[in-house]
Amino acid sequence: MAGRRALGRRFGWLWASYAVSAYGTSLGLGAFPLIAVLVLHAGPAQVSALSAAGLAVGAVLAVPFGPWVEFRRKRPVMVAMDLTRFAALLSIPVAYALDQLSFAQLLVVSIVVAAAKIAFNAASGAYLKALVPPADLLVANSRFESTTWIATLAGPPLGGAAIGMFGPVTTVLADAVSYLLSALGIRAIGGSEPRPARTGAPRSRAGDLLEGWRCILAHRALRRLFCNAILVNGLIMATEPLCTILLLGDLGFAPWQYGLAFAVPCVGALVGARLASRLVARFGQRKVLLTAGALRACWPVGLAFAQPGVAGVVLVIAVQLGLMTCLGVFNPVLATYRLDHTAPDRVARALSAWSVSGSLTIAALTAVWGLLAAVTGVRAAIGIAGVVLLATPLLLPRRQDAPRAAEEPAASRP
Repeated sequence: MAGRRALGRRFGWLWASYAVSAYGTSLGLGAFPLIAVLVLHAGPAQVSALSAAGLAVGAVLAVPFGPWVEFRRKRPVMVAMDLTRFAALLSIPVAYALDQLSFAQLLVVSIVVAAAKIAFNAASGAYLKALVPPADLLVANSRFESTTWIATLAGPPLGGAAIGMFGPVTTVLADAVSYLLSALGIRAIGGSEPRPARTGAPRSRAGDLLEGWRCILAHRALRRLFCNAILVNGLIMATEPLCTILLLGDLGFAPWQYGLAFAVPCVGALVGARLASRLVARFGQRKVLLTAGALRACWPVGLAFAQPGVAGVVLVIAVQLGLMTCLGVFNPVLATYRLDHTAPDRVARALSAWSVSGSLTIAALTAVWGLLAAVTGVRAAIGIAGVVLLATPLLLPRRQDAPRAAEEPAASRP
């Protein structure tokens, strides 16, 4: 079976490194706002700024990382970004122990972590494309996606228990250690990695910075998938804090009900990720992308109709289960398509541009939907986001494109 195919020892180390950092991230999910509120007594405006600024400023600072990563060996970059996140996160429990922790430090660390994540993802995507045969890329991406959702299912409850037992910075320390272990795992992959050579006509520094976006926008299907993905993800993430307010505040969900409503659907995402390669083998990549991509946009509008009590919990679980299952199928297929249709000497820049755009979009839409909720009400704002999402399948590509960009020699392109 494709899902159980052996991809080799080196991929095994890469997968293990991904898993340990994914679990660490899930354990530390929401730790920064919690520390800001419980330790630093920050208000709502500061907590919102902490989340938005980390994404937005980190993304802007990461813009030069695309070309920087592209022409360097990828494993050393991945190790360096893991160690950077380890050091940045470790500074928080150290400062807390010394009674020197400040809101400014939380803000700086969130920015550093966001920028390092973009650089790491760009390097890891390029490295995966070189490490795994094209026929196995979907299997590899499905395993990463499955790991993400298992970590999402298990991490937050364990993190909450750890905070309750050992204090507010416990999960930040665990997250920091996970990046150290990830760096050690990536270091253990071994093998040689040639230094990438710059090919084609030389570009200006500004041209190098924009090459990732140029690569995406020049490819018709990638361009449409890019616009679809950043808009869908941005709207889903923008309404996440509004859903928290609606469910815990307006509808009076108990914390355990809220946690259950968002934890159980992760099982659907896990199942979807496990099925992705089989669905592609049976129906084809294009049909799976279109179907899962369209279906994932149909669910969030249902959250606007949530009601108090058991019926409301059941509705939220059903909506989230449908959404997560579709995401579990769509995400690894999209990641594979993106690698297949991007030239090897442009992968890091394209992935970096994609991540930067996604982070900036999430930050912007979160701010816009916060203002919209203040004007229209939380439920109405969630409903408006759901209605906009219903139109996003129009951005999905309608025709299948051969992966010419991945096969065409770089020197032959302008």
